[in-house]
Amino acid sequence: MLLGMVCVPVMAQTTTVTFDETQARRIASLGPWPPPRATDPSNRVSGNAHAVQLGERLFNDKALSKNGTIACSTCHQPDRGFTDGLARAQAIARGDRNTPSLFNLVGLRWYGWDGAQDSLWSQSLRPMLDAREMGASVAHVASHVRKEPSLRAAYRRAFAREPSPGDEAVAVDAAKAIAAYVETLESPRTAFDDFRDALARGDETAMATYPVLAQRGLAIFVGTGKCTTCHAGPRMSNGEFHDVGIPFFAEPGRVDPGRHGGIRKLQASPYNLLGTYNDDATRHTAVSTRHVVLDHRNYGEFKVPSLRGVARTAPYMHDGSLPTLRDVVRHYSNFDLERQHADGERILEPLGLDKYDVEALVAFLATL
Repeated sequence: MLLGMVCVPVMAQTTTVTFDETQARRIASLGPWPPPRATDPSNRVSGNAHAVQLGERLFNDKALSKNGTIACSTCHQPDRGFTDGLARAQAIARGDRNTPSLFNLVGLRWYGWDGAQDSLWSQSLRPMLDAREMGASVAHVASHVRKEPSLRAAYRRAFAREPSPGDEAVAVDAAKAIAAYVETLESPRTAFDDFRDALARGDETAMATYPVLAQRGLAIFVGTGKCTTCHAGPRMSNGEFHDVGIPFFAEPGRVDPGRHGGIRKLQASPYNLLGTYNDDATRHTAVSTRHVVLDHRNYGEFKVPSLRGVARTAPYMHDGSLPTLRDVVRHYSNFDLERQHADGERILEPLGLDKYDVEALVAFLATL
């Protein structure tokens, strides 16, 4: 087995990339992929095949929006990695933030760039009710589900009952069905996963099929770049929030507070896991929400995105301000410490990469 060896030479033609034991362990920690399929205890139809079918239909249903022109799939397009290719989302109105991918979302602690939702179903409800996105109300969503005969029948199959008289309950159930569908969106295995597994079993022949430039980028990623501090685990994200030096003005004179605003919204939401719509009788799913603390340093912090499928989801960062992966790598290479929040954490330093290192990191990211 690889782990326990002091170093691992990886041969490809005449070039050798060497990973020491620490780097090898960090590489191993980025898998295996895919992870075991999980369900959400807070959503009683999580993993329910009928709910998945209903959720997929609702995901593509423009009639859920106020003006009948916007569906979830308007911004989350499958052929773009469930993003839209725009710097900032454009639905009924232009948003402040980049559209995130929907791959690999089951089982997270926080959802959204600011973590204002603590479940995938509450995150699925949010855009339906957001005036700039779908602009609907719980009454509009519930009415559509009740009045459209095939939707009502699909609801009955998924929830084993008729839609209730309460609009809010039906709208939440619609969001839970959408969440059940989104839970099934899993990014495929990649060239990196094949390399990671080959490295773990010491298969040098299989390892040699992975591009040398990507190997060099991986060595930076798990070595001097310290990228796994935030992009950790099989999802390549720690699921938390950091200030990475991107300006947090949504427009001149108006600040996007990031995580600070997200915590406020989370604590005020009737749809958080402390509320009545959590189907987890134990309330174990609500522990993080119960103990989350608002701190001034949270201004300008945004969620660490997963890097899986990252080559398909340009542009980048919470505001879509960096057009390419090369721009992202250069941002971290030339990181401006003065752009961080004065009272925030200090975990980033400029990487100072040369041109070859930049290309190596981009090549690695492209294999994800």
